[in-house]
Order: sequence, then structure tokens, then C-alpha cells
Amino acid sequence: MGKLKKLMGLMLTLLMIISTVNPTFAQGTSSLTVENTGKTPHKFELYQIFKGEVSNGENGKLKLSNIEWGNGVKDTKNISFSGKSTASEIANSLTGDNVEQFAKEISTKLQSEVESELVQPNNSHKFDNLEAGYYLVKDVDASQDAKDKENGAYTLYLLKVVGTVTARTKLDVPTVTKHVKDINDSEDKDYKDWAKTADHDIGDKVPFKLTGTLPSNFDKYETYKYVFHDEMSTGLTFDQESVKVLVGDKEIKTDFKVATTTNGFTVTFDNLKNVSGVTKDSVITVEYTATLNERAVIGSKGNPNEVYLEYSNNPNKGGDGTGKTPKDKVIVFTYKVIVNKVQPGDTENTTKPLAGAEFKLEKKMEDGKWKEITRLTKEADTKFTFKGLDDGQYKLTETKTPEGFNTIKPIEFNVVASHDDDSLTLTDLNGKLIEGIVNLVMAANKEEGSLSTDIVNKQGPELPETGGMGTKIIYTVGTALVLGGVIYLVTKRKLSINR
Repeated sequence: MGKLKKLMGLMLTLLMIISTVNPTFAQGTSSLTVENTGKTPHKFELYQIFKGEVSNGENGKLKLSNIEWGNGVKDTKNISFSGKSTASEIANSLTGDNVEQFAKEISTKLQSEVESELVQPNNSHKFDNLEAGYYLVKDVDASQDAKDKENGAYTLYLLKVVGTVTARTKLDVPTVTKHVKDINDSEDKDYKDWAKTADHDIGDKVPFKLTGTLPSNFDKYETYKYVFHDEMSTGLTFDQESVKVLVGDKEIKTDFKVATTTNGFTVTFDNLKNVSGVTKDSVITVEYTATLNERAVIGSKGNPNEVYLEYSNNPNKGGDGTGKTPKDKVIVFTYKVIVNKVQPGDTENTTKPLAGAEFKLEKKMEDGKWKEITRLTKEADTKFTFKGLDDGQYKLTETKTPEGFNTIKPIEFNVVASHDDDSLTLTDLNGKLIEGIVNLVMAANKEEGSLSTDIVNKQGPELPETGGMGTKIIYTVGTALVLGGVIYLVTKRKLSINR
């Protein structure tokens, strides 16, 4: 009985000793799950850098012992890092400060990759049945290039001791937005706040702003290319001298270049790292003006203006390779007023064209003065189109009236428009009479951006004309007066004789 107790005690002690020993992971049972935290699909490659025995270390971390080079590394005899050359020495020299540099250097010696399927954003891929060891995960080369990707970026190389672990991609991309300023220069002296839509007169210098951010891993890049690509419609003419570039609220004059393109311009930082004070939290702003020109589209299609960013997207290779953001857009609208000159028709409640009139359209400015609109086209001398108008107060004056017709009083009206920043659409257009012809109607066509009206001229009252009925009346009345006078004189003489 005593011997049995001693044997049981010995076995219990042995079990306690075994339970305190760090377990190792069986070969072929390890796995690494990679989560795609990016905005684009990714295809990953897995390389075994070191192999050995994996066990639980301090604070729940895995550790690797009996280290040798893994099958994912070639030319191992010529590898050196931090003065070390063997797999064990190099592995033991790795720290949080130098592991990224090691990953960059070892990436030139890779072979025998295991490739994942295409992993969609917010999804993952599990590499399983792995031999225990230390693994490197990277994107497939050229898989995130700008040619066919928006928001593409390469993850920083991921290095993991593999037992059963999960790794998340380490990547981020910048963003860019575009805004435009609006003004009703009949009422406002200053521009309104930055917005996504605006309306302007042809000839206006329209203010635009581009706002770019930087990725959270900006500090991981050795160099960082950063290019604003601004693309204008034909209705806008770029004013290169107006460009102003700011980092935060501080204007900068160097380390970038401005170049015109066939349909816009670029602002290029070959290396944003050269600009003093730029960090991952910096905001880069470009402000400029473009003139709304004679080729501007009238109506709801508007005149779009877009921007996208080109940016360095591979921190593993110093900054080589670029991605691009999605485009961001603003729209500038402009309108027209159509005046049809007519006269009463041959039947009741009808009209017909009347030639020979001339009109002048003026816009009331914020200072109370009137500015003439000179953008006028005429059709058949009866249809007058004033194009390229902003919202605001206007006055239409008839400067020449067809012979025999009465001149109309000046007509004052407002062009009123509404546009939506979310949908980038023209939502309403109308003309509101202020003063003039009481029953004037301005028909609105939102798609064409037009306000149309008929101006009716009426003939004045007929006055006597030489050789007409008036002359005959005068002759008749005159003859009657003469005859009456003769009769009076004859009668008076006879009365005198009789006396």
C-alpha cells in the first residue's frame, strides 16, 4: 500500500511538471489568417522565412526556437543583417525598431510562395496546414497599381510567428475632395461658403478648392509622390496665375510644380516628404479660379469639374508605385433668358412675330448699379436670347420699337434657381416679376436652363393723315362755314335796305 501511494505521488508530480512546460505546435497544424482592411481586393503571398519549434512565450506571444532558414528564402549563404549571418542570429537580433527594415531586405530573397485567392475588402483568407515558423505576408507585385485600381495600396510586409494566429493588413490611402463657391452678385458682396454646386454668369472667375489628406502610415514611406489631377469641362478656362497651395493654413511657394493639361492642370509634389512640417495629419489645399467661358453648357447638365489624387502606395519599396483616388466632382450652372417679340394675331387671343424691335438686358449689381448683358443672339429679328446668366435681378428695356407700335415699359424680374449639393443637380428654375407688364409670364425649362417670355407690342391710336379722311372733313367743314358766312351777309344787307 505504501509503495502504491509513492507511485501515485510520483506520477502526480510528473504530470505537474509536464503541465508547466510550454507546449509546442505539431508540424502541419499551424495557420495564419490575413484580414483585408483595405478598400480594394487583395491577393496575398506567404513565405516561410524561419522554421523551428513554436511554443507559447511570455504575455501570450508565440516564440520560435531551434531556428533555421525557411523554404521561402533563397541564397541563404549570402544573407547578412545587422552584422549577423545565420538564421538564428538574425532572428534573435530582430526588434520592433528594425523588423520593418529586415522585411524590406529579405524581400529580395524570396521564393516558393503560397498564394491566396482574391480577398475582398473586410474579408479574410486562412493559410492553413502550415509548418511552424516565422512567415512574411505581402501583396502580389503590381496588384495595386493605379492603372486598374482606385484606392489601391500595398500592405506593409507582415511578419508573424505562426501557430494559430491572425494578421490584419497595414495600409491606408489619402482622400481628396473638391468644392466651389457661389455668389448672387445682385445681393451679395462676398462669396458664399464652399459647396458642391454653384451658378455663375459667363465671364465670372469661379473659385475652386481641392482638399487632400494623407494616409495614417505616411511615416512609413521614404518618399511620397502626391499629385492633384484637376479635370475641367470645356466651359471652364483655367487661370494658372491664381493657384495657391497651402499646408494647413500656411501658404507654400516651393517643392511643387503646376502644369496645364489638355483639359485642366496638375499640381505635383515629387516628394511631399521634402515639405517642412508635413505629417500624416496634414491637409494639403489647392485654391484657384477658372473663368466660365462662351462654351459653357446652359441648363441642367451644367459644367462639371473633377479631381483625383495620384499618390505613392507602396511603403515597402520606399514610395515606388502609385495609386489613385476616386474622382470628386462639382458642377457650375448657368442660364438664359429668351424674349419673343410679337404683336396681336389675326384672331382673338393669338399673336404673331413682330420684327424691328431691339432690347437691352441689364443685371443689377450689389452696389445698385446696372450692368449690361452683351451676350445676345437674334433669330429672324424677332427672338432675342441672352445667355450665360446667374441668378439675380434683371431689367429688360426695349431700345427700339417697330414703327406704329407703342414702346413697352422696362420690365424688372428675378432669375431664381436652386441646386442640390448631394445629387449635384439643378432642382428648380423660375423667373419672378418685380415690375413691368402685370400679366407677363416667364416659362421655365429646367433642362435647357431657359426662361422664355412673349413681349406683345400694340399699335397706337390712328391720327389724321394728310390726304386722308381728315382732310375731307376739314374741306367739308370749311365749305359749310364759308357758305354760312355768305348767307349771313346777304341776309343782313337785305334787312338794311328794307329799313
